[in-house]
Amino acid sequence: MGKEVIDNNGSESVNLKDALEERYLSYALTTIMHRALPDVRDGLKPVHRRILYGMRLLKLDPGAGFKKCARVVGDVMGKYHPHGDAAIYDALVRLAQDFSVRYPMVDGQGNFGNIDGDSAAAMRYTEARMTDIAKRVLDGLDEDAVEFRETYDGLDKEPVVLPGNFPNLLANGSTGIAVGMATSIPPHNAYELCEASRFLIEKPDAQTAELLEYVKGPDFPTGGIIVNDQKSLLEAYETGRGSFRTQAKWHKEEGPRGSYNIIVTEIPYQVQKSRLIEKTAELLMARKLPLLDDIRDESAEDVRVVLVPRNKNVDPELLMASLFKLTDLESRFSLNMNVLSHGKVPKVMGLKSVLQEWLDHQKEVLVRRSNHRLDQINHRLEVLEGYLIAFLNLDEVIRIIREEDKAKQCLIQTFELSEVQAEAVLNMRLRSLRKLEEIEIRKEHDKLSKERNGLISLLASERKLWTRVSKQLSEISKAYGPETELGKRRSHFGQAQEHNLDQIHQAMVEKEPITVVISEKGWIRALKGHVQDVGNLTFKQDDKLKLSFHAETTDKLLVFTTSGKFYTLTADKLPGGRGHGEPIRLMFDMDEGQDIITVFVHKPGRKLLISNNEARGFIVSETDIVANTRKGKQVLNVVAPATAKLCVPADGDYVAVIGMNRKLLIFPRIQIAEMGRGRGVRLQRYRDGGISDAKIFNSEEGLTWIDGSGRTFTRTLEEMSDWLGDRGQAGRLPPNGFPKSNKFSGNSV
Repeated sequence: MGKEVIDNNGSESVNLKDALEERYLSYALTTIMHRALPDVRDGLKPVHRRILYGMRLLKLDPGAGFKKCARVVGDVMGKYHPHGDAAIYDALVRLAQDFSVRYPMVDGQGNFGNIDGDSAAAMRYTEARMTDIAKRVLDGLDEDAVEFRETYDGLDKEPVVLPGNFPNLLANGSTGIAVGMATSIPPHNAYELCEASRFLIEKPDAQTAELLEYVKGPDFPTGGIIVNDQKSLLEAYETGRGSFRTQAKWHKEEGPRGSYNIIVTEIPYQVQKSRLIEKTAELLMARKLPLLDDIRDESAEDVRVVLVPRNKNVDPELLMASLFKLTDLESRFSLNMNVLSHGKVPKVMGLKSVLQEWLDHQKEVLVRRSNHRLDQINHRLEVLEGYLIAFLNLDEVIRIIREEDKAKQCLIQTFELSEVQAEAVLNMRLRSLRKLEEIEIRKEHDKLSKERNGLISLLASERKLWTRVSKQLSEISKAYGPETELGKRRSHFGQAQEHNLDQIHQAMVEKEPITVVISEKGWIRALKGHVQDVGNLTFKQDDKLKLSFHAETTDKLLVFTTSGKFYTLTADKLPGGRGHGEPIRLMFDMDEGQDIITVFVHKPGRKLLISNNEARGFIVSETDIVANTRKGKQVLNVVAPATAKLCVPADGDYVAVIGMNRKLLIFPRIQIAEMGRGRGVRLQRYRDGGISDAKIFNSEEGLTWIDGSGRTFTRTLEEMSDWLGDRGQAGRLPPNGFPKSNKFSGNSV
């Protein structure tokens, strides 16, 4: 199957699987090596490297004049990068955008786009030259600092990697998607990187935690507040994988009569301001930001986004928490330091490994540049020594040149000169024969000899090489220190304001009155407004009204079932009142055998008395019964055939319990335990039947009930003294006027 076969027509047949694997692997390697992943040594992808090299050949130094971007793109595309001009121009534009890269490498003149997401003008209208950063990255290119290779057409040479005398990979960051892998590196502060690198030179076995004393975290061009904790930062930089949570920077601006606005001055990195405002406005129109009244963009050169709260009583922290949750005012930037190690091997590296490989490259560049300079000095000294011999034997040299046919060979034989020296002597100008020139040659010889000895000493000592690298880093630190405009840190660090999820949820819901209606068969719906009369509502066949109550769309509703479980509903998610609603059991993972006992509005901190049908129960705090999942929360443990029966508010100091046997018992509330979950204690004892109703009341106010005719009866504790006892007793028949239904009525939660 895998063999090649040549038929009679001369055509070649190959196995399709082998051919596809070979070609796809070739494509993948090309994408990884020559397009998507940056080199750890100079932090550049090939397109950026070629743009900077092309600009250098065009002599677009920081102090030189600008040239059309079309000229740069044309040269780069024609000589080094045979891809689309749009791709090259886009890469060039990004290098010039101070909101895209932390340290721009291209100085652009003209329209290079903006933070709103507007694109740059066409390349024929814009001009560019290099910045000081680019000059540093290219410094030493003419001094054999790096290897060169042939261009794609073999007609020219291009650098394999740039000298990179600037921590560009981490300082400017990089993003890219290759085949089967991707990279995502946020920008950092160059001063911090250089100081960390110097520390690493002094202490090669330093741990990542020690390096983070210098590298505080990302430093985004657009600023913002980074709210990661130190533990997550350490893990991200140790492994090379993680994410950084960034929030917009804002402050409160006071207005007249107690009003205020929120002013956003910095937005997260790579968030388009116009898109951010557009999406926020859409949420505002959809009434998903009830705390916000308006959003305006008053930006000029600096970002200024104005957020107008609904009223002056709105908590600004809560408003911003809801905006951080729903909009790009908070975003995450992933860290995936997948780079080309030594320009060949793609791998995910931690902070220490990245800095170490960059330092190793700097040392290698220093060695190559030193050797290059040493070769130049040796060549020049050789020439100068030949000049000195010629000056000492000037008359004989002149005679040989005038009379001998092969003057060069004769000079070599007579004065034991080298080929280089003989050639230099023959090329000397007559004006160089004056005495003053001899003195200058001796001075130059002494100076170069001293420099050569210094270079030999440098190359022979590992310690001196690292000291020189550290000195170079110190110069970068000085040029881009925290006191400079470009070098000062833009992104700062803060603590995320952790707000209660309920508060944030309420902040994102428009507060409106509703009337919740539940039928006997468990169908629920919400009518708009607080409806007083629900008697005219229609229900499905064989169904009728079970209960109804008033609520707000920002409320939570608690559902208590016969299994002893509580479920949680958000009022804003209830079906409307136009139809019959929806079955509550479909909103949760309820068992078939469960029935709904009651539904009520959640009031945090309130106490409830819950009981099964055998009068076993306890008091529980509402805070402990809120369920966060569809499975609900088991609170009252019931064992078949017992089922949960009652849930009443526990507001008072005495408990009244009546059974289906029409026996009433009153006892102090203190006799009932308060728990978060359990089976409970015996409230009342029965020979047969079970509990019918319970009520907790204040002894000062007395016990109240409503009879079948709607009349209200109130009895003081003294009047009910015959029914006072202890928990677990049987009780006695209630006083005259007590409802035949054995219910206190009006006691629903």
